[in-house]
Amino acid sequence: MITAIAIDDEPLALQLIVDYIQKTPDLILVGQFENPLEAAQYISKNPIDIVFTDIQMPGLNGIEFTRSMVNGPVVIFTTAFSKYAIEGFKLDIADYLLKPFTYEEFLTSVHKAERMIRSVTKPADDVLSNNEFLFLKSDYKIKRINFQNILYIEGLKEYVKVYTMLSDKPILSLSSLKILEIKLPADRFMRVHRSFIVNLEKIETIDRSRIVFGKKYIPIGDQYKDNFQEFLDKNFL
Repeated sequence: MITAIAIDDEPLALQLIVDYIQKTPDLILVGQFENPLEAAQYISKNPIDIVFTDIQMPGLNGIEFTRSMVNGPVVIFTTAFSKYAIEGFKLDIADYLLKPFTYEEFLTSVHKAERMIRSVTKPADDVLSNNEFLFLKSDYKIKRINFQNILYIEGLKEYVKVYTMLSDKPILSLSSLKILEIKLPADRFMRVHRSFIVNLEKIETIDRSRIVFGKKYIPIGDQYKDNFQEFLDKNFL
């Protein structure tokens, strides 16, 4: 079973999503909220798989809400405005439902979210996990990437670019930063920006809140600064 919550400040729009969730097999509604701040508080105390959220809401909009969740649930935007689509996919959301949407469109989004969830929650019997490497599909091939060779990873909508010590050319793969963030060992890799994950062992220079890899300057995003500062404090002379 997959747990879900719905967030929308418009009661009729919220009820539609609730109805769709309740009629979908294997999808369990565990909460519905008109106030995104209440939803954020609920998520902080309860494990949730999927969040359906509107974007334009008072107090905390859907984009701000999604940015505030580090390693949070999979998000599907439900909105009447198409102008936020690019911003949404930069946040590694599963899908973008434009109101008014049909139940068929809703199901398609749910299936996308399910695939994203399954890709990061495979049972131990199905996959041999390790702390040294992973495999990525790239250029119609499957490539092994050793963690020790990774410098940083950049997210580009539904793709990622993996930059390594072995080549100036990055490895391009159909994946997302959210998936890699969960698969990579947390003691060696950290997400420092909505578009970047870095190998902590390869950091040599930090210049005015930017991590320097050769000629590349990676900014440290506001929502990630506390975690990165904690890492620095633990390793500072």
